[in-house]
Amino acid sequence: MAPVSSDAGKGDYPWWLVALAAIALALAGVIIANDLYAQVFGVVLKGLWVTIFVTLVAFVLATVLGLGVALMALSEHKALRQIARFYTEVIRGVPILVLLFYIAFVGAPALVAVINFVISPLVSAGAMEPVLVRDLSLMWRAIIALMIGYSAFIAEVFRAGIQSVDKGQVEAAKALGLSRFQRFRLVVFPQAVRVILPPLGNDFVAMVKDSSLVSVLGVADITQMGKVYASGSFRFFETYSIVAYVYLILTIGLSLGLRGLERRMRRT
Repeated sequence: MAPVSSDAGKGDYPWWLVALAAIALALAGVIIANDLYAQVFGVVLKGLWVTIFVTLVAFVLATVLGLGVALMALSEHKALRQIARFYTEVIRGVPILVLLFYIAFVGAPALVAVINFVISPLVSAGAMEPVLVRDLSLMWRAIIALMIGYSAFIAEVFRAGIQSVDKGQVEAAKALGLSRFQRFRLVVFPQAVRVILPPLGNDFVAMVKDSSLVSVLGVADITQMGKVYASGSFRFFETYSIVAYVYLILTIGLSLGLRGLERRMRRT
């Protein structure tokens, strides 16, 4: 069998995108024309901003935490490297749904217990009220779980991107007298970001989909709003068709935007 060129398909007209656009327009027409679908769409759309908020906040926090873990993994200190490796292997080995339950129902009460222990002198003096588990909302528990779960994957993305930079350039920057932070900010990171961006974008799109898992905690996102409507109306086909439609618009739109950004970065 002849080998397939790596450039194969690059010049193909995006008929798949035309087909998706046609389906999306057809479904939009159905939503406009059909009162039932319009009602379902209105209900599901109420959870859109919750989905966007959870995804954006969790992803930003996961990116910051992942970068920190990646820098630990590349540290000159063996203990930091081992801690980072332990963290990434453990977190990547736990399903997001299990992590979500663990953080929500084990981690949150443990965190509240620690906080109450720390502020116990103030509580005894009457200066503060003890913190209750319910004070930490289920939405923020879900955000923390997504942050921890994705930070391990993002850490590996950063680590691979940073290590892809030619060591000769780092040595040259060191010879010029740049500090470790300056070498990272001015030499390493600007080059590593070209390698990091595509998989980081994929993780962002994946988090949009995985944010639907927060519905198991009752967080009023797109999936939860659809679940509540379907359980009350028994219109499962119509409801989950609309839920899938909304998620497809979000994820495909993000994927196309990220591809455009990657092309621009290649030109510069």
